[in-house]
Amino acid sequence: MGKKSSSSSSSSVWSRGGWRYLHPSRYLNSPKRLTFLLFLFLFLNYFLWDRRSLSSAHQLKVTELNQQVTSLQNEVEELKSKLRGSDVQRKIIRFGDNNSNNNVKKNEGDLDDGDPISIERRQKVIDAMLHAWNSYEKYAWGHDELEPQTKNGVDSFGGLGATLVDSLDTLFIMGLKEQFQRAREWVANSLDFNKDYEASVFETTIRIVGGLLSAFDLSGDDIFLQKARDIADRLLPAWNTESGIPYNRINLAHGHAHNLRWTGGNCILADSGTEQLEFIALSQRIKDAKYQQKVENGIKSVHKIFPSDGLLPIYINPHSGTTSHSTITFGAMGDSFYEYLLKAWIQGNKTEAVKYYRNMWETSMKGLQSLIRKSTPSSFTYICEKTGNSTSDKMDELACFAPGMLALGSTGYGPGEAEKILALAEELAWTCYNFYLSTPTKLAGENYFFRTGQDMTVGTSWNILRPETVESLFYLWRLTGNKTYQEWGWNIFQAFERNSRIETGYVGLKDVNTGVKDNMMQSFFLAETLKYLYLLFSPSSVIPLDEWVFNTEAHPLKIVTRSPDEREE
Repeated sequence: MGKKSSSSSSSSVWSRGGWRYLHPSRYLNSPKRLTFLLFLFLFLNYFLWDRRSLSSAHQLKVTELNQQVTSLQNEVEELKSKLRGSDVQRKIIRFGDNNSNNNVKKNEGDLDDGDPISIERRQKVIDAMLHAWNSYEKYAWGHDELEPQTKNGVDSFGGLGATLVDSLDTLFIMGLKEQFQRAREWVANSLDFNKDYEASVFETTIRIVGGLLSAFDLSGDDIFLQKARDIADRLLPAWNTESGIPYNRINLAHGHAHNLRWTGGNCILADSGTEQLEFIALSQRIKDAKYQQKVENGIKSVHKIFPSDGLLPIYINPHSGTTSHSTITFGAMGDSFYEYLLKAWIQGNKTEAVKYYRNMWETSMKGLQSLIRKSTPSSFTYICEKTGNSTSDKMDELACFAPGMLALGSTGYGPGEAEKILALAEELAWTCYNFYLSTPTKLAGENYFFRTGQDMTVGTSWNILRPETVESLFYLWRLTGNKTYQEWGWNIFQAFERNSRIETGYVGLKDVNTGVKDNMMQSFFLAETLKYLYLLFSPSSVIPLDEWVFNTEAHPLKIVTRSPDEREE
């Protein structure tokens, strides 16, 4: 049976004589009842008056707060007006992620360094990143790279979403929350490494492992760490050589590792010596030493053959661990080996446990100085290449990472030597900047030759959106505070905007002399070039260099102090 309604129950009460309680004679004929009625009247009167007083006080407070809000709104509108007057639009995007690293500014509106020019330029770089990213998302989502002119995606690295993974930390640092979240969902639900593909151990490490670890360090999202471990496990068999120096190619599905035929079966120096940061970081994050042990066993083998000048040829035999007759260069196939000697020392927070990295690097820098030459007639400082006892007056644009590396490492020297190394860094940076200034498009070619009386001439004339020069400008600006480096970086950025930006993304140039465009937006343009340009115009508190170290693909990793008992002597 259903319950009776409250209205029917109430009617029955009044029908049984409830109305008598409202008749006055009931109270006038009884003093007790009259006293109770007066008491009830006074109580209700006091209660209602008190509530009215509280309501009045509350209304006064609300009015006061409304006045304060109106005042603040007027100040905000005045500020917006000033920013519009300087053609600056500020994006305020809060991540609101409790796991996010507190040392990273996640709010573009918080980056007010008091310099309106830097604010405006930083926003222009964000706009460029959005243009590149939106084009990738529209035409090549999930593929490795975008071919902007034909509006399609290509899988240059086996279909690992290289541009997407490479861009994760750039999106995060720039405060592009929605784009980062969409990329995160793709990583969580679609990134699959079980592919029958012969992957480059080097490229997969610096782009994919590095990109995922950086995204984890910045966001605290465990999905990135899980994926980094998955791909690293697939790469590990590459280190199963007699010398411990890794093969350069590996099948991601089957684990078969080998070297390329055109190297004569040899390992490439940069490819085999540029995995320490990523694998050490992974061991630290998941508390499993095997990754660190693999890469450091390889470095120990290199240390056994390390020459007195610290300069190694680009080919090393993976079985004997000995070098083969080949070029010594700070350009292609040699470059990042030397970079990681310095950065592994920084990553370990410069403790005694990683001192041997610093010692090897300083030895190599003595060798680098033996390769320094001056052009005529303008005395541009450059790094030549060497094969056997012969030198070649050629310098790759790739070698333009060296000014930044030297500047970063200069602080570890004593007085006098530190100034000398920094001065060399600045001289080399001037040369690299002139690689850009010397062409009609103001974009640098791939390499340059220095001939007597001719200063520099372009050799290979393409430009594929490389980051090395702006990387060095970033370090020099951070370490010297000299705004000249910001101006140089801005000029390079404008040259990219004039020559490489098209409606569907960014492209390289087939020839920096004619400006003819290619059809590829390299993943490192988003990972490195635009990130370093953004940081060049950001306060030093954004990814501070005493807390973070960048891998060679510009993925920042947290510095973690290493103790002596972490490695075998």
